[in-house]
Amino acid sequence: MKNYDAVIFDLDGTLLDTAEGIIRSVRHVIETKNLAPLSDDEIKTFIGPPIQRSFARIYGMSEEETKDAAKIFRDRYKGDDILLATPYEGIFETLRALSRAGVKTAVATYKRYDYALKLLVHYGFDKECDAICGSDPEGRLTKKDIILNAMEAVGVTDRKRAVMVGDSDNDAIGAAEIGMPFIGVTYGFGFSGKEAVEEFEHAGIAGNCEDILRCVL
Repeated sequence: MKNYDAVIFDLDGTLLDTAEGIIRSVRHVIETKNLAPLSDDEIKTFIGPPIQRSFARIYGMSEEETKDAAKIFRDRYKGDDILLATPYEGIFETLRALSRAGVKTAVATYKRYDYALKLLVHYGFDKECDAICGSDPEGRLTKKDIILNAMEAVGVTDRKRAVMVGDSDNDAIGAAEIGMPFIGVTYGFGFSGKEAVEEFEHAGIAGNCEDILRCVL
């Protein structure tokens, strides 16, 4: 018996390990703009949030400076680095099992929609998910906005009958803002472990893709 009618998935750190491509593109910006080098841990914090926000947070950039950094990042990422990604083990089996159980699935990502679509189509996620929703080019949409767009796309209006699955506080907060249950995954980039998920209201914790299925069904 299913607990939810829809599962909304984050992309980076939940469906795909996209670290290599993002990190390469961030390093390209740092070298191009002659910025102070970052540690590996600092660079990993760029995975997930809007790229402008990350450059502003780390380097204290102005709005104009973040726009320039984001343009350099995107020009590099969309060409050379976007497809440097790996689907997490068991994720396709999880999506197919949800579909067989009559559960709608969608993606809600901070990634620009056109980049998310290119990446997800390349790996075949478009064939497994009912909807793909991403950010606007300027990164103005909040995670809450994108989650709501995904729910509308799959036709589920009862927020208690849908659940957000993600690897970071952005996902947990976005779900909480609309009164939607949240399942935190610990195999991605954001949450360092079970204790990190437990800092937020959650309906489950998944250490792997099979655990997601156990929480939902």
